[in-house]
Amino acid sequence: MKQLVILIVALTASSVYSQNSIPQNMFELRQTLQVDPEPQTPVMNEAQNSERKSPALAILYSALIPGMGELYAGDFTTGKYLTITEGALWLSYFSINQYGEWQEENYLSYAKTKGGAVIEGKDEDFFANIGNYRDINQFNDEKAFYRQFDEMYNTSTHSWSWSSTTERRTYRSMWVSSRQAFNNLRFVVAGMLLNRLGSIINAVRLVSAHNKSLPAETTLLEMGHGFAPDGSNQYSFGLRVGF
Repeated sequence: MKQLVILIVALTASSVYSQNSIPQNMFELRQTLQVDPEPQTPVMNEAQNSERKSPALAILYSALIPGMGELYAGDFTTGKYLTITEGALWLSYFSINQYGEWQEENYLSYAKTKGGAVIEGKDEDFFANIGNYRDINQFNDEKAFYRQFDEMYNTSTHSWSWSSTTERRTYRSMWVSSRQAFNNLRFVVAGMLLNRLGSIINAVRLVSAHNKSLPAETTLLEMGHGFAPDGSNQYSFGLRVGF
């Protein structure tokens, strides 16, 4: 009987202990297994370019290739059209120049084969004149009539003779086409200069706007005071520049 009482007391004590310890153990287990939330990494916006731009470099780039000054300034929206225009102007230049040279070869060959002209060593006035006169005799007669003897050609070195007016006019047409092509190159060059001027103005404007958008520079003069090891006064100065 005594042993039964001892057993009942022991079971009761164990039950009370279990009821008190289980919640505590469960709380500790939950605290142990709880995973800390992963720290969020802040999304960093792309830092804006805080470097100041040089107007002189913008002018240089635009003068070399229109649109490059705008690209340097950080805004190629308008610059790309100026670059495309520059490419088109260069293509026009080479095409027109090639056409002029082709027509020049044609009229020189035509004058030699059809007009019997000696083309070596002649100036532009000679090639213009042989398109306006039937032959050298007609040309010299007109100069003699107006007493312009110093402008008359030597018949042994500057002779020519067209067999018909049609041949002369055909030559004249080729000569005019060549001259007009070379003259048109001046308009293409003028277009290139205007394209560069427009790019320079726009690039400088963009650089100025970029620099104005940056924080203002601040300059601080700092002064400190202390004592040297020997007890004398010691002063220090510093210059700090900030943006």
